[in-house]
Amino acid sequence: MELVGESRVHHEILRALDRVATTDVEVLLTGPSGVGKELYARYLHEKSSRADESFVAVNCGTLNADLLENELFGHASGAYTSARDDRDGLASSAHQGTLFFDEVDTLPAAS
Repeated sequence: MELVGESRVHHEILRALDRVATTDVEVLLTGPSGVGKELYARYLHEKSSRADESFVAVNCGTLNADLLENELFGHASGAYTSARDDRDGLASSAHQGTLFFDEVDTLPAAS
C-alpha cells in the first residue's frame, strides 16, 4: 500500500510507522475523525509481519452496547435464546492479523 502525501507531518508518520512495523506491540493512532487513522493502520498492517493475515476494522460507533461482547468474542450455540449456531467474533477473525478499533471513544463505559 502506498500513501500519497507531501506534508512533512505525513512523512514523519510514515517513518514512525515503518519503525513500529518491525515490532510486536499495540499501537494507538489518535486524531480527529477523518484524518486517515484507518489508512495509517492498514499501512502499518501491510508493513508488519502480520501482512499475510486479516485486517479487521471495527467501527465501534456501530456496535450495540448490549451485544458488544458477543460481537467481539462470538458465542456458542445455545448461549442465549436466539444463538442457534456457533459464531466467531471479530477478535477471532483477526487472529494473528490486525484488529483495528475505529471511533473507540464511542464505546460505552463499563458499569
